[in-house]
Amino acid sequence: VKPGDNFTLTCPVSGDESGLFYWYKKIFGYMIETVAVATLYKMSLQGQFDNPRFNLIKSGGMYFLNIQNVSHEDEGTYLCQSGAAYAMTFTNGTVLTVKDHENQQKSVLMEQIPKTESVPMGYQMSLQCSLLSKNKAQCPGDPDVYWFRAGSGESHPSILYTYNRSSDEQEQRSCVYSLSKTVRDSSDTGTYYCAVVTCGQILFGEGTKVEIKQDLWPFVIVLGALLSCSVVVNLYLL
Repeated sequence: VKPGDNFTLTCPVSGDESGLFYWYKKIFGYMIETVAVATLYKMSLQGQFDNPRFNLIKSGGMYFLNIQNVSHEDEGTYLCQSGAAYAMTFTNGTVLTVKDHENQQKSVLMEQIPKTESVPMGYQMSLQCSLLSKNKAQCPGDPDVYWFRAGSGESHPSILYTYNRSSDEQEQRSCVYSLSKTVRDSSDTGTYYCAVVTCGQILFGEGTKVEIKQDLWPFVIVLGALLSCSVVVNLYLL
């Protein structure tokens, strides 16, 4: 969204999940904050969010969080949780980013490579995200860098942390952040995304799809065995 816009977050809940309801805000590198709390009898905004810019509404099986006059301080991941005291479930998540004309003129681009990676089981993969800036701005000294993995059939992406390294190029400044990981089984497959917090904004990579490369050796062995059997049978018949 743009600064000054109004934005509405939504979160569906079923009848069995409407006893308790929480809305949280998570900013990379900071503690999670409670935005709103609702029970069967009461709804309330919490702390700094209890101001006229925020409004919590429930209609049927949906909760709505209205944010007026959005600013950069509203950026973050908003998570909603519902259920009973003994069984709470995260039901939805929304990443809110604020982009204005000034940020668009910074010429900072995020590039993630490779687009796909096919790795034999037990081998190591290497993924990279690069921040490219044509104005040769210095690489951030201690950036917040995150890697996410979204696996098939999983309701929530898992978060991976990685070290980073930076390098310079002649015509533009390049900050490179790498992730190396051994692919042990199918649980390590999926789409990996990087996110870098810099210059007051969150930049996301386009994702790398990681698959397990099938080993051809068992197929070759079986094919060779069948061929040998065929030769023996033919010689016997002759």
